[in-house]
Amino acid sequence: MDEAKARAVAGWLIDGARSAQDSSAVLAQLCERLVEGGLPLARVGVFVRTLHPQLMGRSFIWQPGAEVQTNLAPAAFALSAEYLQSPIAWVYETRQPLRRHLADPQCLMDFSILAKFRAEGMTDYFATPLFFTDGAIHGATWTTRRPGGFTAQDIAAIETILAPLARVAEVRALHRIAANLLDTYVGHHAGERILAGKIHRGDTERIQAAIWLSDMRGFTARADRMAPEYLIGLLNAYFDCQVPAILSQGGEVLKFMGDGLLAIFGIPAGSDRTGETCARALTAAREAGERIADLGSAEGDPGSEPVRFGLALHLGEVLYGNIGGANRLDFTCIGPAVNLAARLEKLASRLGRSVVASEDFAGHCAADLVAIGDFTLPGFAESHSVFGLAEEASSGTSATLSSV
Repeated sequence: MDEAKARAVAGWLIDGARSAQDSSAVLAQLCERLVEGGLPLARVGVFVRTLHPQLMGRSFIWQPGAEVQTNLAPAAFALSAEYLQSPIAWVYETRQPLRRHLADPQCLMDFSILAKFRAEGMTDYFATPLFFTDGAIHGATWTTRRPGGFTAQDIAAIETILAPLARVAEVRALHRIAANLLDTYVGHHAGERILAGKIHRGDTERIQAAIWLSDMRGFTARADRMAPEYLIGLLNAYFDCQVPAILSQGGEVLKFMGDGLLAIFGIPAGSDRTGETCARALTAAREAGERIADLGSAEGDPGSEPVRFGLALHLGEVLYGNIGGANRLDFTCIGPAVNLAARLEKLASRLGRSVVASEDFAGHCAADLVAIGDFTLPGFAESHSVFGLAEEASSGTSATLSSV
């Protein structure tokens, strides 16, 4: 590949690779342009590390005539022999390129993947660092089946496009990291709204939602008698019982408050999906309850009491958006409906029930919930009808408060 064609491809990257919708398309179009320019590529891989609580990074693999393969590497992969003994790990550590002429019988085969490539007919392998502006090192690999391997012009062409490729990869990676962190800390839907520009105090909207408010029973006493490291482990295990259940049913976790959890199941405006939404919230509640029951007693808890939770489900209008100080905002929901859910959650504890629901919510899940009674709740003038799981009633769970 000659220098002029390589510079043309570099110019496309410098312009932001704007014809490509996503990172996979960037790699696909890049390789197509390089091949059209005369670079004999058989396989190209780009490896980008990321900032994510569960992932080490992502890999993108291009081969002629196939869609780009995208793979996610879990955080534990960074400690695996497969990674530690790979050319990419070597490039990350040394910050230097690595080349192996696989067509040469005397080629140093110091990484196991090189034998695999040679068996597939590859004749040359070139691994290169991608330098991001923050000093982080990422990588790319280039292979060919051309007899004799890459020419000096081919290597020069690859080197010409490395810096602009790194810039494009960095911009795309930063956007993904921002989305990942927002998804992790504020929730997927809230994160999307923030990235879309809903970042000003007062950027709120009224929505209808099924509200989930839960906490762990006896948490204060546990915190007093458990070592902090065990308590953190318990909270993580406890929330692992709830969060996947909520997300799998289309809910959004908005906030962790010590041992408390606030989530909503939004109802699209003007839709007739209220009953379906309440049913999904109740399904998540049952699943979470089963998982928490399976936890048994907590490790490191001298009390050895089984872990239990209380949950209130309510249906109503909430104000959803940015609330807080001028430069420290929280994306959450507030309103009388949330306050009522908080009162119901406290009532669940006093009633000895794991799940209680308001009349508004129960009206959409009549077959699964039974009336417990009418109760006066702090801060509310009128009494409220409260409902519980039918199976809890049949198992002999009794209320510890009288109806009013």
